[in-house]
Amino acid sequence: MKLLRFIIVPFLVLSSCSSYYEFNYEFNKKFESGNLVAAQDVLDQNKQIEKSKTRFLYYANRGVVSHLLGNHEESNNWLEQAYIFGEDHTKNYLNVAGSYLLNPNLIVYPGEDHEHLMLLYYKSLNYLKMGQFDNALIECRRLNNRLFELGDKYTGENKYQKDAFVHNLMGIIYDASGDYNNAFIAYRNSLEIYETEYTEMFSLGVPDQLKEDLMRTAMLAGFPEDLDRYEEKFGYEYEHNPSAGGELVFFWHNGLAPIKDQWALTFVAIDGGGGSIFFENEDLGLNFPFVYDFGDGDNDVSITDLSGVRVAFPKYVEREPYFNYGDIEVNGDYYTLEKGEDINAIAFKTLNERMLAELGKGLLRVALKKAIEKQVRKESETLGFLVGAFNMASEQADTRNWQTLPHAIHYARAPLKEGENSVEIYTDGPRSEASEKFTFIGKKGVTQFHSYHSLESEVAF
Repeated sequence: MKLLRFIIVPFLVLSSCSSYYEFNYEFNKKFESGNLVAAQDVLDQNKQIEKSKTRFLYYANRGVVSHLLGNHEESNNWLEQAYIFGEDHTKNYLNVAGSYLLNPNLIVYPGEDHEHLMLLYYKSLNYLKMGQFDNALIECRRLNNRLFELGDKYTGENKYQKDAFVHNLMGIIYDASGDYNNAFIAYRNSLEIYETEYTEMFSLGVPDQLKEDLMRTAMLAGFPEDLDRYEEKFGYEYEHNPSAGGELVFFWHNGLAPIKDQWALTFVAIDGGGGSIFFENEDLGLNFPFVYDFGDGDNDVSITDLSGVRVAFPKYVEREPYFNYGDIEVNGDYYTLEKGEDINAIAFKTLNERMLAELGKGLLRVALKKAIEKQVRKESETLGFLVGAFNMASEQADTRNWQTLPHAIHYARAPLKEGENSVEIYTDGPRSEASEKFTFIGKKGVTQFHSYHSLESEVAF
């Protein structure tokens, strides 16, 4: 009867088939429509989420909304809370065990690896907008440490473990602070990752602006041999034309990152003998062994009489941006906003890399559910039927992710004149185009930073 008493507990837990996006529909719709004050109000009215298993996403969303509202210091406070929580959260092992009996949403969401990098990206951008280059450099070093951790965490070829845009950003920050030596090193690292990994993994080549920045910092850092080498590599001679009013680095956040939904596979259980079972899906050519042993010597406790089981897995759904091209006009001259980071592609890549692990965890979860169901049926056929029905209803993938991130990040560097500068961004796509004007006061030797987020994207559901 111990198992019977144990299995009654999960019936107290209700499971929903709604995705995380649908669960937060009110916030998402206000955010996507650009009604940021209303989106912030929704977060203010749902502060209980701050104590929930999705508090990482609550902090991250608050950080993005505050950033877009121009409250950069407040934004960094929220983003730092998200980063610390994601790094230091304490695992609840009872919840971990429960996730194998119900669904993985019982576990605290700590954030994806690329989401941690984006936290520090937004923090750096906030500091740059406030003109606090020293603090931006601190975030720069934290980004570098996080990248080293990724390199240690993942092994093998064709894995997302280096981030070209993050190294590019580090170069931009060092560059703006006058540290041309470290800027050159960061730009060089970025170039290598674009060439060796990003081109193959994400079909994303080297931005022309990165080439310019690499050659300029080689010259300013006193590396003439490196300058000559890159001029030969890129096929043109670099011309240094310092601007009278400093420079503008403009980041365009285009669209919105993908959302997580779920999909399911049906497996047939085949008796492997000797206390083992194989889950097989002929259509996809998948075959996974599972060793089944309660250690009680009861040969009647078996799940080999199952005709099939359903297992749910997470998947990303892309939200295609309205715009696919952008440039900025600065005092009558045009500068292309080049894509530096494809967050959408990185999200798909990282999930695909761990899909075999997700398959294994999902099958283990279903196997344990069915084993318990079989044991309960020995004591009560009716209760066993109810357990089986609950098992089917509770089979759900983890659909949580940071959904206020952009689909991609584009950027451009443009010279400014002293005094007032007129800047306009133009965005264009197959069905829509838009523009917005800005004014910047140029100062000699000063690099200014600005970001603009085009929230328009295809509706996910």
